[in-house]
Amino acid sequence: MVSDAGVPEVVTAIQVNQKEITGLFEGTNVFAALLLAITFQWNFEGGSLGKVETVSESYYRCAVNGESDHEGRNRQATWYYFRIDGGMRRQLTIDLVDLVGEYNYQPGTHGVTKDTRPVYSYDGKIWKFFDDVEWNEAATNLRIRFTPEHQSVWIAHIPPYTNRDLANLLRDLQGHPYLQKESIGKSVGGRDILLLTVTNPAIPENRKRVIWLMARQHAWEAGTSWVVEGALRYLLSSEAGAARLRDECIFKVNPMADPDGVARGGVRYNANGYDLNRNWDIIDPKLMPEIYALRRTLWDWVDSGHQIDLFVTLHNQEKEDLIEGLIGEGGIRFKELAERLSTQLKSKTTFYSPTGLSDSGLELSVEQIPALGHPPTIPDRLEFGAGLVQAMASVVLP
Repeated sequence: MVSDAGVPEVVTAIQVNQKEITGLFEGTNVFAALLLAITFQWNFEGGSLGKVETVSESYYRCAVNGESDHEGRNRQATWYYFRIDGGMRRQLTIDLVDLVGEYNYQPGTHGVTKDTRPVYSYDGKIWKFFDDVEWNEAATNLRIRFTPEHQSVWIAHIPPYTNRDLANLLRDLQGHPYLQKESIGKSVGGRDILLLTVTNPAIPENRKRVIWLMARQHAWEAGTSWVVEGALRYLLSSEAGAARLRDECIFKVNPMADPDGVARGGVRYNANGYDLNRNWDIIDPKLMPEIYALRRTLWDWVDSGHQIDLFVTLHNQEKEDLIEGLIGEGGIRFKELAERLSTQLKSKTTFYSPTGLSDSGLELSVEQIPALGHPPTIPDRLEFGAGLVQAMASVVLP
């Protein structure tokens, strides 16, 4: 096949780094041809994709890489994030395949469903949902049809939020008088586990309620990081309501519980294959240093005579919003707090939970939200973060 420029087109998906191509073929007709080829790349922070199969010059089957635990079980295929180069003005069909995995040792499950709407971006910053998405129930595949408007387009399960995004946020907030940042430990890969404290230091601690917020125990749940950013930007804003919250509360925030997983485009497990939301009864600073650091910080805070009035871990799931925690025996106090929090969230945010309370965190849907009429966007998540901290404060303040 020959292009309008008279250069033979390469129709095979080339899964290599474009810099390597440049070094190999620069100054040759082969290099010119390769530049016209469609390439798939995910060698960047948070990137993840499996095998790419070329069906035709405009049709590709892209396997979702997925991730299994330390036992080689419970494979989750809930995260993909990659870039397509060379597809401008070409009508492309992308099938996302190899979606079926295992959850809680139950095979046959999949996090990508008929209601999943992947996102795309031309600059890695502004993300939009695809319009033309088709679910194949028999094959358990998700098909995307689109014509890129630019030479490069990024595609992801939901809008990504990486360690770099967190670093940029903290750079924006650097030097703020009401923000304290500290490292409470290191991940398996040696990355900092951060604790952020927001309060007015001029007011004694014993007059304040303590609210603790944690995100990204599971790396794929990027929506929780956008919520945390919205919460922090509101709390550190000049709004009168934010100033009141700083005066009356201490906000403790762990913004990135699994920075290694976020960096490598992981799904649910730390670098050693352990779920950071499921093993808090195990103290192992070598295999699970993230849990060790987070747990020790909580215990040290309480053992030093401080209280925690409300603790929420943020998560994403597919279908609906949920507040989860101890509902049964011993959970009476939690149930009271959760019911009050649910009421406040419904009043102040787009929180949607038709089935009520469940059984250890706040689950936020990545699919369509009735109050929005669409899946949550980045601005929606940021706004929710502001409403979340206001709702949490309403629960614990007299």
